Amino acid sequence: MKTILVTGGSGFVGSHILDSLVERRDTLGEDLRIFATRRYHLSRRDKIEHLESKVEWIDCDVTDPIAVNKCINQTDPDEIFHMAAESFVSPSWDHPSRYMSVNYNGTLNILDALRAKKSKARILLPGSGEEYGLVSLENLPITDQTPLNPVNPYAVTKIAQDLIGYVYFKSYGVQVIRVRTFNHEGPRRERYFGISSYCYQLARIEQSLQPAVIEVGDTSDERNFTHVKDIVRAYTLAMKDLPAGDLYLIGSDSIENIDTFSGVLQKLIAKSSYSGQIEIRQVSKFTRPTTVPYLLTQSKIFGEITGWEVSKNLNDILDDVLNYWRQRIKIHPEI
Repeated sequence: MKTILVTGGSGFVGSHILDSLVERRDTLGEDLRIFATRRYHLSRRDKIEHLESKVEWIDCDVTDPIAVNKCINQTDPDEIFHMAAESFVSPSWDHPSRYMSVNYNGTLNILDALRAKKSKARILLPGSGEEYGLVSLENLPITDQTPLNPVNPYAVTKIAQDLIGYVYFKSYGVQVIRVRTFNHEGPRRERYFGISSYCYQLARIEQSLQPAVIEVGDTSDERNFTHVKDIVRAYTLAMKDLPAGDLYLIGSDSIENIDTFSGVLQKLIAKSSYSGQIEIRQVSKFTRPTTVPYLLTQSKIFGEITGWEVSKNLNDILDDVLNYWRQRIKIHPEI
């Protein structure tokens, strides 16, 4: 039997990874024991209600080394998908210590628990395209040789997470799988993130729960968007096929998946059932101190090693996220 631990199992990507693992076990017949961490008083349960009885849940704050050691010793995992993180960029300017505590110290606690246990577990550390920060047009697409130039505290913490993972691989032989993942979207993303925020507001407008105004930050940034289900497949392949220690970039480089946030917003409005005019209003609360105009990568090397290709395009992403918020708001109009 293989034992797999997913940290941050109640989160956006973590919950989708658990879906995939449960399907592998229950539908495909793989012999898996699945553990996941969450916080008993902080974790949102609506994303994981369907998983409550299918996963062995552990209350673990990754910033607490005692809790992390107990978790690692209790589960003795063969594989760890480390998804517990502070991932929303905007609050990182106001809470830089919190982001470093979770993203760096939390990762360090897990790595050190694996070192102390002399564990042979493979651990996936997902970094972010935000680590590259300001990249000029002539230096696109971003590769693993592109210099890091972060412009927000979140990105700095993800660089620190990645580098301490490399240190533990080189120094202690911890089997760290290093990836940097570019923008990924889909159902269950919190309503504070770009596409999810647009869909949340649009669904409320359709149901006459707010005026026909969508509040946004800067919408000029260009991204390559990948569906969360394609990212989960990528992580599964990374765990299986990638050599420990090396760094790989993950993100769709299909032209169909590249757009600005402004372009995304117009595509969403075109999908709406609302028949009136919708105002787009830039507001200060959604506008960041610094922006990252271009985060465009290619996954050629990752694809050659793993055979990964995307199965969903930007249109699929927008349909899935918009329908998710339509259904959720219909059931819970108060959110």
